[in-house]
Formats: sequence, C-alpha cells, structure tokens
Amino acid sequence: MDRVHVIRHKLEVEGKSKREVARELGHSRNTIAKYAESPVPERKPYAPRNKPVLEAVRPRIDTLLAEWSAETTRKQRITATVVHRQLVAEGYEVGVTTVRDYLRELKRQKREVFVPLRWDPGDAAQVDFFEVTVRIGGELTKAWLFLMRLVYSGHDFVALYDRCDQLSFLDGHVRALEYFGAVPRRVIYDNLKPAVTKVVMPERELSARFVALCRHYLFEPCFARPGEGHDKGSVEARGKGIRVTHMVPIPSGETLRELSARLLTDVAEQGRTRADRDRDHETAAARFQREIPMMHRLPSQPFEARRRVHTSVTSTSRVKVEGAWYSVPTRWVALDVVVYVGVDEVAIRCGDKTIVAPRQPFGGSYIQQRHYLPELSRKPQAVRQNAHLLTEELGAPFPELWRLLVDRHGPRDGARRMAKVLSMIIADGEPVVRDRVQRAIDNDNVDGILRAEGPVRSPVVAVPDGLEAFEIEAPPASLYDVLLGGACHG
Repeated sequence: MDRVHVIRHKLEVEGKSKREVARELGHSRNTIAKYAESPVPERKPYAPRNKPVLEAVRPRIDTLLAEWSAETTRKQRITATVVHRQLVAEGYEVGVTTVRDYLRELKRQKREVFVPLRWDPGDAAQVDFFEVTVRIGGELTKAWLFLMRLVYSGHDFVALYDRCDQLSFLDGHVRALEYFGAVPRRVIYDNLKPAVTKVVMPERELSARFVALCRHYLFEPCFARPGEGHDKGSVEARGKGIRVTHMVPIPSGETLRELSARLLTDVAEQGRTRADRDRDHETAAARFQREIPMMHRLPSQPFEARRRVHTSVTSTSRVKVEGAWYSVPTRWVALDVVVYVGVDEVAIRCGDKTIVAPRQPFGGSYIQQRHYLPELSRKPQAVRQNAHLLTEELGAPFPELWRLLVDRHGPRDGARRMAKVLSMIIADGEPVVRDRVQRAIDNDNVDGILRAEGPVRSPVVAVPDGLEAFEIEAPPASLYDVLLGGACHG
C-alpha cells in the first residue's frame, strides 16, 4: 500500500498523533507533518546555488569546445572525460562530474525541437534510394530500391535498379508518376547527386536533366538540410520498413525486373488491406482516393528519361556507348546513329529503323551474328571462325546442319556450304530456310538443299536467234597468264 496513504490513514482515521506515527513508521515528524497537510506535497523552490568552481572553468571549457570542434568527427567526438583531463593538466581544480553536468546542459540547450507537421492531400511526396540485397539467378547481389511516397496518404511506389545513377533516378520518377496517375505539388529529397550538383546553402545547383524533369511535370523540388535525414522522415522510415517487411528472407528471381514487379505488388496489397491506426484506422489506398483530385494532371507525354548519345558506326558494324559495344546491321557502316540509353535496354536508331539491345556494363559487348549475314555469306573463312556463335544464335536445326557439313566435307568445305545456306537465308528468309534445312536433315539429304534450292544460280540471258547454235567454251586459266604477261610488257 502507498506509504502516504498509510500515514494519512493513521492520522485521520485512527486518530494517532504525529509523534506516534513518526515513531511507529520511522519517519521524522517533519515528514509526517508534510503529508498531513497535503497528500501530494510540492517541493519548495529554492534559489539556485552559486557554483564558483564551474564559473571559474566555464570560459576555458567553452574555448576548448570551440578549438576542438573542427578536429572531431561523429564517432571521435568530445567527451567530458577528455575535457576534464585537459583542465586538470592546465592546473584547474574541478571534478569530472561538474564538467559532465555542464556539457550535458549545453547539449540539452542545443537539442533540436521538432515541429509536428500537417500534410495536405496532394501536397507532397518524398523520394530516396535504399541499398538492398537480392538474389538474381542464384547469386547474391547488391541492388537499389527507389521509393516515392505520398506523405498524406502513405501510398508508395517502389522499383529495384542495379545502379543508383541519374538514369535510374529519372526513370523511377517517370514510372512512379505514371503509377500514381497524377503529380504531387512538391517532391522532397535529400541532396542526391542525380539531382544536386552543388550545395550552396541555402540554395542548390541542380543538374540540367533534373531541372528538365521538374519542368516537364511542373512540381516544385524541395531539399532536406545536409545530414538531416529526418527532414524527410516519412520516406526514411518507410524504406527501412519495406526492407524488413517485404525483403526478408532475401528475395530471389531470375531478373531484377521480375523482383521489382513482385515487390510493387506486395507493397500495393499491403496498402489496400492494412489499416493504419496513426491515420484514423484508414488504409493507404482509401486515403489515396481522396488525394488524387488534389494532385496535378499528368502531361500528355511522359518525360524521356533515357540518355541520348550521338555516335557513328565503325567499320566492324558496331557502336560504342558508355564503354560497351553493340553490333548493328552491316548496311549501317559509317553512318551516324542516335543511341537512347535506358535502364535495361539500349535503342540504336538510324533513320526510321531502330534496334534494341540489353544494356551492357562498361567493357561488355552485345554482338548479334544476324547483323553480319551479308558479309558471312561472302566470307566462308569468317563463317568457320564464328560458326558456333552463329548457329547457336540461329537456333535449331542450324547447329546440327553445321555438324553434318563438317563431318562430311571438313571444316573448310563445310564453311563454304554454310555460307551458301546463309545466302539462302538472305534471299528467302530465315523461317523458309529453317524448314528446308530441317527437312533435309530428316531425309539425310543435307547436300541436296544446296543443289536443288540454293540461291546461287546461273543468270538467264536472252540470246539473239542467230546465236543460239553457237556454244562458247570457257577458256583455260593459263590464257589469263599470257594476257597478263603481254599487258605488262606492252
């Protein structure tokens, strides 16, 4: 039972004197008298005591803090023990408790006070990247989680990228705003390099591509103070929550795009079903429906997030983009092309034709043997050199055809016959030749496709009626030596 209640019960109910209660309970009579007057006695304020020791060392402590502040880090910070040791070394007589209390009071006075904020529907979104770990094709790899969160409703868009660069940053915005179907009036960031090139407080120098994005969607970019991540605490907390709620255990998939789509589905499902007690027990989806009418409309065309690069095709029918090589049709050699570098793909455009290839890392290459069919059909030695790559790309039954040609005629003559098959592909199309080759293999008549349906045929020339009876024999090769010799001496 509460001791105050016991004291007052003995005094008021049992009728005992203060002296008796004090002797019985072991308290002083002053204590008994204090609780007799009020069940909740108040501490009497006293005038602050003088602190002559602290007043003597306070100026020196302040000087040390100012001098050392530039020589410390967050993990190698100033402590009361270090300051006390320095004061003692300088001859001051002061206790470590006095120094510790003074530093604690300074810290309390400088502590930031956070203002509760009110977010209106459609007013703001917050954006950030978070490092995550995923398993792609059975191997652990690092990825980046892009998160845009509408602050009022808590509606989220998430996407996974293998890079934390400007291209992923811009692509994330385009996909997020298309997903929401509307544009918030403001978007809040920390000082990400894809957006901010230089911080000159209180202003920022923004990258040209980010400025173009803001102008396209007509939202106002806002930025947190450097090193103050809590200025956008909603997205910070949500990013950590997504990692522990939706990415444990480590998600696995064949591609990052597959994992990204699955993660977005999981997050959206949680937004539809989970009621938030801090948001009037409403779901994020329900609040989002009220938020949509307060947001800006999307422009008619999405922002072009891909990076545009102008280059030309080399003599090897390739283009080099960001340190990676991509093949193009041989008829594009020496022509200028425009390359659109996306997050996952690279689109190479020449005139009205476009070729799309998966984006390669620096130093990588993506070579399509089909692009070189006209040259390969005229160069059997090149066919022999690239036969395995070529037939693997063409697919069945061409690997089997190459094996049969080599077994029957050897690599040299087999390459010549394979070059003729490539000529047939150019003339008649790949599907037609594929069926023709498969029938020839099934009938064990591989050489027959070249004799019966090969593309190399003698041209038919119209001969006048009077010359039809004449037959012209092919001259021997030795005559050419005679003609060449005569030409040199002549």
